[in-house]
Amino acid sequence: MSKSDFEYLLQNVGPFIEKQDTNLRSAVTAETRLAITLRYLATGDSYSSLSYTFRVSKQLISRIIPEVCKNIKRVLKNYIQVPSSEAHWKEKAREWNELWNFPHCVGAIDGKHVVIEAPSNSNSDYYNYKDQLSIVLLAIVDASYNVIYANCGAKGRASDSGIFQETSFYQRMVEHRLNFPNQETISPDGPDLPYVILGDSAFPLSENLMRPYPGIHNRGTMKRIFNYRLCRARRVVENVFGILCVVFRVFRKPIPLKPEKCELIVMACLYMHNFLRRNKQSRALYTPPMTFDFEDSDHNVIEGAWRREYTVEGTSILELERRPRNSARTATIIRDQFGEYFMSERGSLP
Repeated sequence: MSKSDFEYLLQNVGPFIEKQDTNLRSAVTAETRLAITLRYLATGDSYSSLSYTFRVSKQLISRIIPEVCKNIKRVLKNYIQVPSSEAHWKEKAREWNELWNFPHCVGAIDGKHVVIEAPSNSNSDYYNYKDQLSIVLLAIVDASYNVIYANCGAKGRASDSGIFQETSFYQRMVEHRLNFPNQETISPDGPDLPYVILGDSAFPLSENLMRPYPGIHNRGTMKRIFNYRLCRARRVVENVFGILCVVFRVFRKPIPLKPEKCELIVMACLYMHNFLRRNKQSRALYTPPMTFDFEDSDHNVIEGAWRREYTVEGTSILELERRPRNSARTATIIRDQFGEYFMSERGSLP
């Protein structure tokens, strides 16, 4: 983070976190409160370590961090926004098609279990499929690695597919209240298809959410090619979660806080991610060139620099459970039509 980024945050968050001096002691400054919180998000250091570094008691730090995270979300609220108009969604789709060759795609979704260390009397509903306490984070990103929607806080025991279906985003999507563009042709001689979000097998196939075909398919077949094109485009959201784990090292181990405070920390990291990508100077520091996966001229994937620092064992982030599911006939037909288009001369990769 640049000095100007920190000063911008301090200028905007400061009024909400500064405290008045008393007759007994001087208050910890807003600048120190913000620095403690950002240090915690970036390192995951224990409260004892932070207390030693900043000369602030552990008890006070335990109050400072959730409060500052809450206000980071407050002042950066406009940095994560679901597109509100048909024109805005079409702009997102244009970016996906230009960058990742998946027409009518408006976003990619992924979800993770964020492992926590809650008190011993924690509600058993927080135990996930791996018998670890967790809350669930869902995020939808655009083609430029920005988060456009996030939902965090569902209990780890909840059905992974059901978590998304419980969100306001899903309800608005199925009720056609998201202002998605109407179904239209992909190309002059292509099929009429809806605008869609790309998910993996943890998410339910629907008219506006595509997931891979299950199973292993022979090279050159429609299902194999569709899965390749979908996974190729979804690599964006995989990269976003990878960057979060590498940069915000609070995710390197279980977060030792109650679920509601963990939610504040997770969401603050997401807002900070978008904030640090808001302009060229900030992006150059946060995600310098070669950070993300990219392809060479022959479409070979060159792994991004973040992967050299990332290991599954070195994070407290778990994949959602993947299960086979039955899908509606209409959604299956739409997926087939995308697959057939990708097999055509116009729809195939150059």
